[in-house]
Amino acid sequence: MALGVAAAGLWALPVLAVPLLLTQVSFRRYAAVRTVNGQTIASLARATEIAGCTPPGHARRVAALSTAVGRELGLSGTELTVLEHAALMHDIGQLSLVDPVAGGATALLPAEEQRRIALLGGEVVRRTGVPEAVAVVVERQADPYREQPRAARIVRAVNAYDDLAGEPAGGAGAALDALERLRLGTARDYHPDVVESLARVLARGGGAGMTSGIPG
Repeated sequence: MALGVAAAGLWALPVLAVPLLLTQVSFRRYAAVRTVNGQTIASLARATEIAGCTPPGHARRVAALSTAVGRELGLSGTELTVLEHAALMHDIGQLSLVDPVAGGATALLPAEEQRRIALLGGEVVRRTGVPEAVAVVVERQADPYREQPRAARIVRAVNAYDDLAGEPAGGAGAALDALERLRLGTARDYHPDVVESLARVLARGGGAGMTSGIPG
């Protein structure tokens, strides 16, 4: 800017300032969109609990643990954010059901019913304005793991763990039993690498914290 003023006089100041102002406006709009999306995701994550479809804290536990497992598997940046948001909203399809799932535990349902709820959830997410990548993870969480993106594999395994272990993990025995059931399901339902990463995270006591970047 100093060189511009020296060459063109004071007219250089407004000319050089315009790109900076446009950048600032764009950044503020981007921050506002992220805030709105975060509030939408937080509200949807609580909706299933308020409606009595899922146990209190289930979405937050799944999101925190999924994020920890994602880091263990090398996810970062946008991929990790998509995983966190999808985990928070993974049960949103239950709001479309006429008859609620007992205890909100979708992992105990037949595969066809899990798939139906996942597809309903993906459709709900698409109508909220949340990024498409999040909706894809939500709707594909019940697919056979060989057909799933990594984030969907993680959400499926962690959701099943929380469903099976109880609220909020009903003791060491329940946690071990839940992990064993996941290991027995690695032929089709749960990716072996995800299950073992989950076991390592749990052994370190990881995933206990709140999720990042989403209003409480």
